[in-house]
Amino acid sequence: MNFFRASFIALIFLLAAGFSAQSQTPAEKPAGPLKAIAVLHPTAGSKVSGTVTFTEEADGVKVRAEITGLTPGNHGFHVHEFGDCSAADASSAGAHFNPTHKPHAGPDTPERHVGDMGNVQADASGKATLEYVDHQISLTNDERSVIGRSVVVHAKADDLKSQPSGDSGARVACGVIGRAKS
Repeated sequence: MNFFRASFIALIFLLAAGFSAQSQTPAEKPAGPLKAIAVLHPTAGSKVSGTVTFTEEADGVKVRAEITGLTPGNHGFHVHEFGDCSAADASSAGAHFNPTHKPHAGPDTPERHVGDMGNVQADASGKATLEYVDHQISLTNDERSVIGRSVVVHAKADDLKSQPSGDSGARVACGVIGRAKS
């Protein structure tokens, strides 16, 4: 009887610990590159919307943005520290994402916030598209990962030098960055 009780207790512990034939097989690696997406929603009084996709590449992360409803010209475009766009003015997204504690700068500057993506330029109809490879953003589980953070589009151009955020004005759109299926 003690043998059966000991076996039963051992079985309970194994099940509770998650041991099964399936959990002992190696985890499958996701097919294709890591991808993430942010769907931009307008802040109060704005009509700006769009999508921003992030795709892992051999030499960085490809950032592709399609945005509508902007005024013509340049608009600051950044990853912010929190994945929270709930405030009417998107202030809940926090400051620029800056885990390395660098000064604000342009996207091609080696010493910059990880979230500094520069500007998007809207045409006369208010549409902006952007595609570039960013060498500081990450989609993996490290300090530079943008997963779970937010993308914010601003009312004015980012001057790429004013501290701490490029003097780019009010936030006109915000979207939380989430992992996408490959």
